[in-house]
Amino acid sequence: MGSARSARSSRGLQGFVAAAAVAVALAAALARPGVAQAPAPAPSPAPLRLPLGANPDSALAAEIAKIPGTALALEEAVQAALEQDTAIVEAEAVLRAAQGVVRREKGPFDPEVFARYDVDDQEIPASSPLAGAQVLETNERATSVGARKRFGSTGTEIEAAVDSRRLDTNSGFETLIPKYVAEGRLSLTQPLLKGFGPSARAELSAAERDLEAAQSQYESTVLAVRSTVEQFYWDLYAAERDVAVERLIRDRGARLLEDTRVRARSGLVGPDDVANAQVFLAQEEQAVLDREERLGAVSDRLATLMGRRPEPGMSRFRPTQGPPLAFAEAPVDSVVQLALSHNHDLQVVERRIESVRALERGARWDALPDLQLVGSLGGNGLAGTPHPVVFPGSVDTLSATVRGDAGEAWSQVFSRDFPTWTLGLRLSVPLGLREGRGERDRLRAEAERAENQLTAVRRGLEEDVRNRHRELSNAPRRVQAARTGVEAAIEQTRIGILEYESGRTTAFELVRLAADVATAQQRYSEALVRAAKAAAELRLLTAGTFPPP
Repeated sequence: MGSARSARSSRGLQGFVAAAAVAVALAAALARPGVAQAPAPAPSPAPLRLPLGANPDSALAAEIAKIPGTALALEEAVQAALEQDTAIVEAEAVLRAAQGVVRREKGPFDPEVFARYDVDDQEIPASSPLAGAQVLETNERATSVGARKRFGSTGTEIEAAVDSRRLDTNSGFETLIPKYVAEGRLSLTQPLLKGFGPSARAELSAAERDLEAAQSQYESTVLAVRSTVEQFYWDLYAAERDVAVERLIRDRGARLLEDTRVRARSGLVGPDDVANAQVFLAQEEQAVLDREERLGAVSDRLATLMGRRPEPGMSRFRPTQGPPLAFAEAPVDSVVQLALSHNHDLQVVERRIESVRALERGARWDALPDLQLVGSLGGNGLAGTPHPVVFPGSVDTLSATVRGDAGEAWSQVFSRDFPTWTLGLRLSVPLGLREGRGERDRLRAEAERAENQLTAVRRGLEEDVRNRHRELSNAPRRVQAARTGVEAAIEQTRIGILEYESGRTTAFELVRLAADVATAQQRYSEALVRAAKAAAELRLLTAGTFPPP
């Protein structure tokens, strides 16, 4: 019986040593750099490089391969989100609306042509013998054609028009039947106070700045969606690795519990060791569930951004590439200047300030009285068919010397045979001028508030750029520290095997050391992902100018 117990103890010892060896092999597999993804060439001659590869191999790669899901490349996810994301659709609608407002505000400055044709037929009872008939019948046909234009630079309005009338009547005293009367004029209206200069095109200038702001907002939204998708993609990459690592730890915990039960039956350990192993396995089972839920949540978020779900039968997406390994280097002050010069959100605030300023400049003039200079140049024309007029009781016959048709009347207008001109001033002063001044004061306050907002946005942008730049600059040291932690965990496990073989430690502690290696590998993956996410955020803050993708 003693020999049987000794044989079982020997087999148990061999099993623990084998488990420890598997743990060390797992640790080495988790720590070994795999074949890293080739980084995109950076324009900087001395790119910032992360010291290790990102792709797992060996046991970790095999565990990752067991995770079901639809393969998804980064650019595929980005393109799908750019086509389907609701924020981009909304920003595009805002942009189209701003374009419509600009088109509307340009309308008052477009040349305008006009025409009018009226027919007036009347029968008027005569109340005077000089009416020329007992019932005066008139038929008048009036036409008016012309064009007008308003200039946005000065508020000047110019109008050119030609009016003509053809009059038929039964009056015995009319010397021209029918009679053609024509009038041509070129008139000018020039605001001198209200409505002058900036006031004339204030609404158009504000609309143009709003359009530029909408364009910047659209571009910012596109970059934000791209950056968000990229960051969630790296979160998906890290979450998948975490699931694989936790599953490996759980499997080691299950093997620990089995070996501990064998040793307990052999009398080498007590029931407390078995309980400890059960607690450890239960904790790892919960950790696996937590990691899987996190993986599913990140995948669902990506699916929402892309507007599509994984393939039928699959509950999640899986990344097909790891984070980049090299990034361009640049001094933080130069990166801050890039952001201040190119950041789209900052440009949105600047354009909106310019929009308010344009309205405020116009309101300064509109707060003044309305004073206009008006003038015109023109000519008159008269033609018709002579009609003899005989007064009652007289033998003399009167006849007009004018002859011709409507064309003759128009010819007289254009040659200015009978010239006309006008010149004058029109003044309108609302008592108190409260409406214009109130709007001016409101817009002035709005402009000051917008300036303060711009200052706050500039400060916040600079702070964000410096933080992200610091993360990216520290990335090599952070990844190296994580790598050192992995190597230290491997060394601890190697020493633990020696102590286990000499009886100075337990198998539980040995597997915990292997779990420390897996945890160190998780920190290593997190360091790689953190660098990639900081780079994506910097690209958003600098409008894609740094670091180059």
